Amino acid sequence: MARVCQVTGKKRMIGNNVSHSKRRTKREFAPNLQNKRFWLEEESRFVSLKVSAAGMRTINKKGLSAVLKDAKAKGFLNVV
Repeated sequence: MARVCQVTGKKRMIGNNVSHSKRRTKREFAPNLQNKRFWLEEESRFVSLKVSAAGMRTINKKGLSAVLKDAKAKGFLNVV
């Protein structure tokens, strides 16, 4: 799962570069992904996630355990 947020499911989008003369060439819009470790209090361990900036804000708002539960239910998070 490269370039996909494990919390929100955001992934790259394809669009066009548009020049002054209106010529269009393909380009990629990449999400703002970071590899980040979060402390999971319930299991007393760190969890490493590839998460977007919006995903970090979601974790701060809802809490890590609730977000992980939602991500597993939606299929964004690989469960081993």
